[in-house]
Amino acid sequence: MQDEKKTGVSRRDFLNTAAKGALSTAILSGFPIIVPASVFGKNAPSNRINIGAIGTGRISRTHDMPGVWRYDNALIMAVCDVDSKRANDAKTLVNSVYSKKTGKDYDGVRVYTDYRELLQNKDVDAVLISTPDHWHAPIAIHAVEAGKDVYMQKPASLTISEGRAMADAVKRSGRIMQVGSQQRSSEQFRYAAELVRNGRIGQLKKVYVGLPGDPSGDEEPEMPIPKNLNYDMWLGTTPEVYYTEKRVHPQADYDRPGWLRCEQFGAGMITGWGSHHIDCAHWAMNTEYTGPVEIWGKADFPKKGLWDVHGIFQTEALYENGVHMIVSNELPNGIRFEGTNGWIFVSRGDASVTASDPVAKQQAAKKLDASDPKLLTSVIGPSEIHLPVSKEHHGNWLESIVSRKEPIAPAEVGHRSCTACLLHHAAMKLNRKLYWDPKKEVFKNDPEANKLLSRPQRTPYAIKAVASSKVK
Repeated sequence: MQDEKKTGVSRRDFLNTAAKGALSTAILSGFPIIVPASVFGKNAPSNRINIGAIGTGRISRTHDMPGVWRYDNALIMAVCDVDSKRANDAKTLVNSVYSKKTGKDYDGVRVYTDYRELLQNKDVDAVLISTPDHWHAPIAIHAVEAGKDVYMQKPASLTISEGRAMADAVKRSGRIMQVGSQQRSSEQFRYAAELVRNGRIGQLKKVYVGLPGDPSGDEEPEMPIPKNLNYDMWLGTTPEVYYTEKRVHPQADYDRPGWLRCEQFGAGMITGWGSHHIDCAHWAMNTEYTGPVEIWGKADFPKKGLWDVHGIFQTEALYENGVHMIVSNELPNGIRFEGTNGWIFVSRGDASVTASDPVAKQQAAKKLDASDPKLLTSVIGPSEIHLPVSKEHHGNWLESIVSRKEPIAPAEVGHRSCTACLLHHAAMKLNRKLYWDPKKEVFKNDPEANKLLSRPQRTPYAIKAVASSKVK
């Protein structure tokens, strides 16, 4: 640490400088980085990217941490969760993975239950944020202000104002952020976007976005707060409400958590899967840095029960370029682009991120489909539009940490796709047409709608308090 102060060169800066030349070929080709021994030395842990995992539940254990530990130039050295049982489970899991990789007993993972303490660890270069939705933006802001690069699960934020604060903080800090819109790293979504961008279906007219649905539930009784859970911190910026297990996450396993169906912590499937599909629709529409100008629609909301996110819905949006988007949970899961000369449909096929993903595989069995099969063998010529290539989403993030170039799903893009989702949610809530200014990021002449841009935030977890709490 004293050497860093004398020279002004941090361990991360040294890592970046040393690696750039040797990695340039891999970065340009789009392949995930495996840092060669000739650059760093095979057993030089001080030259790896040290990662802290914040939030160690279902998505972290099955997707985000495995996405990182597969790469030899990254090391998960710290884990953090407000549920100490989950934090310790994560330590055991990561240690076991590295024991298998090294063939030796490994016990190098440090446990935290307060992410702020993890951010004070100057050996941590970057963090994974795999928390419930309402914690995404506050932790991301704090992390970049602490000098950490960030991989953050989607959606980008709970509200549009939080998302703007997050994107601005990332820009000010110069840190690298990758939003977990991993469909951008799936070949079929990039290819579909390139086909649309290059006019293979003529002029784009309509985009249909099909999302999964979420069932409602029963009333749930108040329960004692588990001793291993810091429930107050888990609630974060949101209001105080009584604890019941189905509001939070299972204590016995890592099944799909109940908070996903509570509006207090997220907007439901419109941001849950909408952040994926609308993001990829924006990619094909060339509207990644803007948004719709008109939004309307309706939705059914549960009249009772703990779980209160939207049920059956259909919302629509009009973009300045004339494209009309229809979003519904009654459409096939995926994205259908309709143009003057045909259509293209793209989906995940039968792939899922976790075993409990709420999607019927038989409804989205084809990764790619088109009005004319010849469209799907079309070659994108050298002089046509080629979108960035990422072979694997976490690997792309690690590449960007070294190169200091934007990843495939940067903060501003993630904010804009999340904003579009939240605009559809606002239309559901108000049940009338809304007019949006994507430059000013406000509803036009609509004070009632503009109240939905933010939510009251509970101290001491409010974003302003987080942003001003600089880590020394």
